[in-house]
Amino acid sequence: KPKPSAAVNVPKPVVIQNTPPSYPENARRNGWEGRVLVRVEVSADGRPISTAIAKSSGYGVLDQSALRAVKSWRFQPRTVAGIPTAGSVEVPVNFALNR
Repeated sequence: KPKPSAAVNVPKPVVIQNTPPSYPENARRNGWEGRVLVRVEVSADGRPISTAIAKSSGYGVLDQSALRAVKSWRFQPRTVAGIPTAGSVEVPVNFALNR
């Protein structure tokens, strides 16, 4: 009996196009850095349906900038038996100042 190909099922959506978030000026001035974990519901055509903070950076302005950026990203949707299907994934968005 042949084993199913690993390419047949993609368990989670995968980021294929992302625009980095803008670094809020007040966060930059204050030296705020952090990592935001964004939960994204992805449609079968690879577009974000909804976004939410899964884990905050601790700074609301960084969290909101991450949400705005991820809403414009594109994903390879998850597939079930080779058919694109809606699904969710958590993606990290890092904010780091170059010192």
